Amino acid sequence: MTNDQYTAQDPTTQHPDSLAAEQLEHPGLERDMRQAPDFGEATYRGTGRLEGRKAIITGGDSGIGRAVALAFAREGADVAISYLEDEQPDADETARVVRDAGRTALQLPGDLQDEGYCRSLVDRAAGELGGVDILVNNAAFQMARDGLADISTEELERTFRTNIVAMFHTCRAALEHM
Repeated sequence: MTNDQYTAQDPTTQHPDSLAAEQLEHPGLERDMRQAPDFGEATYRGTGRLEGRKAIITGGDSGIGRAVALAFAREGADVAISYLEDEQPDADETARVVRDAGRTALQLPGDLQDEGYCRSLVDRAAGELGGVDILVNNAAFQMARDGLADISTEELERTFRTNIVAMFHTCRAALEHM
């Protein structure tokens, strides 16, 4: 193969029918979006593949987290979701769709940057759901910036505490229950 076959392509011109980028202040709420995301409520049908399982989903209030919570519930799992307190309206909607699927929805607000919260999240979910079989580390912090010079040290550190360090603490706590 020649280098010509690997020419970089601009995905914004490859997929012109994609949704336009939208940047919300963090934490963001779904009601503030121009177009509500499709998380599968009207289309996803479960088949019982996770019957009796217990799952924790960080960042489970909206977006991918809500889609995973809905899919897991429709597959038969009880679900605990972690989210920031400011995202309560979105978390309430996620809990509703989980309950509408006939499963338990446990809402556990808190900040994953806090190691103690990571442990209490897992311990409370295990205690109230009767165990932990699945951990989905979905929560993340990311802001769109024009370049490195626009990222403050505080923002960089928050990104690592939320996206990397919290995953470590949550996984370590979950291992004791799996």
